[in-house]
Amino acid sequence: WEFNGSFYQPSAFLMMGIPGLEALHHWISIPFCALYLIALLGNCMILFIIKTTQSLHEPMYYFLSMLAVTDLGLVLCTLPTTLGIFWFNMRRIGFDACLTQMYFIHILSFIESSVLLAMAFDRFIAISHPLRHPSILTKTTVIKIGLAIILRGMVSLLPIPFLLKRLTYCGKTELSHSFCFHPDIMNLACADIKVNVFYGMIILLSTVGMDFIFIVLSYILIIKTVISLATKEECLKALNTCVSHICAVLVFFIPMIGLSMIHRFGKNIPPLVNTLVAYTYLIIPPALNPVIYSIKSSHIREALLRALRRK
Repeated sequence: WEFNGSFYQPSAFLMMGIPGLEALHHWISIPFCALYLIALLGNCMILFIIKTTQSLHEPMYYFLSMLAVTDLGLVLCTLPTTLGIFWFNMRRIGFDACLTQMYFIHILSFIESSVLLAMAFDRFIAISHPLRHPSILTKTTVIKIGLAIILRGMVSLLPIPFLLKRLTYCGKTELSHSFCFHPDIMNLACADIKVNVFYGMIILLSTVGMDFIFIVLSYILIIKTVISLATKEECLKALNTCVSHICAVLVFFIPMIGLSMIHRFGKNIPPLVNTLVAYTYLIIPPALNPVIYSIKSSHIREALLRALRRK
């Protein structure tokens, strides 16, 4: 323990792997390595294909590039500590390093939520106003949306590390995961955390919560537009362009909502469930998103096949 000003803070926290299965960590690391490898290679492949294929230089694929970069960031944030625990039992993480990891994990999660909203808006414009789509979502507009998304995440989460540093910590220093998560750190404090709880709730609802509501509204409007189309074939063709995005939304939001509910209301839930939901939230979306888009997007699939034939 180190005395810092008028309060105590630990020099480090202890991270946890999978509770109750510590003896099997080396074996458990195999599927984790596979998921991390799929996420790294898959998202790099998406970025390479979009960059080198001129026909994919349009808003839908620019937003997909943003999603791939965000997923790569999430993977690189959690990979060192997760595999460090599974391979070498390196559980210790410095206090400031933990806050830094937590900050970037939350920023990237908020950015991913906002990118999914931007992709929903793109699909709505493409289906409801196809002739105006190129003039509404120009390259400049897409860049401005991307910068606004990054700025929104950075500014809204900037107070979180300072709110955690002001707390007094004592006794328990063991985290619930192999990465640093705001509610997890906050619950180790032996001080009044009402400000942290209130600010965290407000930020979550005003960013990720609002993104989810607007995504749902976008699809309600898309469905209304699709129903008004003349033929069944046109309806199916329009909806087919949204399938991969809907899958990405479900894969991201369901585990995120589940993890938030567990940290706030699930005190009696077994630690193993908490851990598995957390890994699902941070590892599964980056690994599945490239697979989903490679399977469902004919343009990505064709560009990938062309690249493989050239090799």
